[in-house]
Amino acid sequence: MIHNAKNHNNSQLSLIEIRKFRYQNKKYNFDKNYRFIDLFAGIGGFRLGLESDNNKCVFSSEWDKDSQKTYEKNFGIFPHGDINKININDIPNFDILTAGFPCQPFSKIGLRQGFKHKSQGNLFFNIAEILKKKKPISFILENVSGLLTHKSKNVKTLDIMFAELEKIGYEVHYKLIDSSFFNVPQIRRRVFIVGFLKSYFPRITNFKFPQGINSKVEIGKFIERHRDGYCISKKLQKSYIYKFKDKFPEIVDEKSKFQVKTLVSSYHKIQRITGTFVKDGKTGLRLLSENECKAIMGFPKKFVFPVSRTQMYRQLGNAVVVPVVKEIGKEVISVLSELKKNYGKKFKKSA
Repeated sequence: MIHNAKNHNNSQLSLIEIRKFRYQNKKYNFDKNYRFIDLFAGIGGFRLGLESDNNKCVFSSEWDKDSQKTYEKNFGIFPHGDINKININDIPNFDILTAGFPCQPFSKIGLRQGFKHKSQGNLFFNIAEILKKKKPISFILENVSGLLTHKSKNVKTLDIMFAELEKIGYEVHYKLIDSSFFNVPQIRRRVFIVGFLKSYFPRITNFKFPQGINSKVEIGKFIERHRDGYCISKKLQKSYIYKFKDKFPEIVDEKSKFQVKTLVSSYHKIQRITGTFVKDGKTGLRLLSENECKAIMGFPKKFVFPVSRTQMYRQLGNAVVVPVVKEIGKEVISVLSELKKNYGKKFKKSA
């Protein structure tokens, strides 16, 4: 088994039990386009990264009402609601399942309740149940970095998840990926998990997570000028932001040549240590603008937020980084396209 839950790092790790590689010599029924579903869709980051002329989203689910509004405004489709209330039989056939399932139970700053979390701890098993019943050929999952070290009782949460995915029949790969290597000016580390249904492959796939680029994008090139709006009052700056001289927040301007801290969903609360603020505006300091946040997350400028500014920050802070998803999607499609191309050829038996 190629897997080491004791020593997680930035390298790609895989869960592949070679002796039980269950190739059944079956031919997968590919449609003209690759079909994917968008679970825990948020505002559609996965959809933005994957959808193209050849990849079609056929189903989406998101329970948050404000996120549903944003999703509908940008994609023209109102997503289905709570996944717990969805009949799996009502989900159309698809090839790839995508899900940025809720982060809170596995977050370093959350309660770290994992599968015990009353409303969200069992949501991974909703995903597993859909995989079990629909048997798509692939999936892409995303979660916070805390998932790597989180435990449920004395067992690593990842091991519980992987045991379930292996039982269903998937070859599993995972990696901690930093978005700063993918053309966005933000340091954001997230765990991505990719799987392929082994019964359709004659051998272990050659899937590799994308490496990204070495030359990182700087935040300065995305900073705008805003005289009004987004400003942090002088009073708040004095009483909170600059209260401790040795613990300043991260301040950026047009000359900044680095990547900013992770944009979090509670950014609107103006957190002094974890937040990033801009040297600009009539008070001399402001929050990041909408366009600056879009750039940080790799969302297009034309993306619309028909919600309050607080909701905009929350929604982007909870989103996936679009260029990361796009590059991972390319690698998944490459594996599926190779399989599709080889139909009609005689596969060699798996070792």
